[in-house]
Amino acid sequence: MAESPLREPTFLILTALAETPQHGYAVIEDVQRISDGRVRLRAGTLYAVLDRLRADGLIEVDREEVVQSRLRRYYRLTALGATRLADEATRLRRHADAAGDRLRRAGLLLEGGAA
Repeated sequence: MAESPLREPTFLILTALAETPQHGYAVIEDVQRISDGRVRLRAGTLYAVLDRLRADGLIEVDREEVVQSRLRRYYRLTALGATRLADEATRLRRHADAAGDRLRRAGLLLEGGAA
């Protein structure tokens, strides 16, 4: 059975962690940057998703450090997480390509992308 599609915030969090380990606040900022400001995660939402992703084996704690008397935990993508993200990117690309092809065939989309 195929895995269910990732929710957009989850996809973006995994994407943020694909390049380098990051702490929570950096993930929030990176997701906002990746989504051009469209997705703005709240800390409570982020940490709930991070806990779920850890439980699913898609991310793990890379390291912890104390900054201004507060614990800062850095997370990184696991091999399983990288595979899951790559599979989801492929799925989304396939769907986007199918939509673009149909729009072009219907004359609703020019070859460059805009109608």
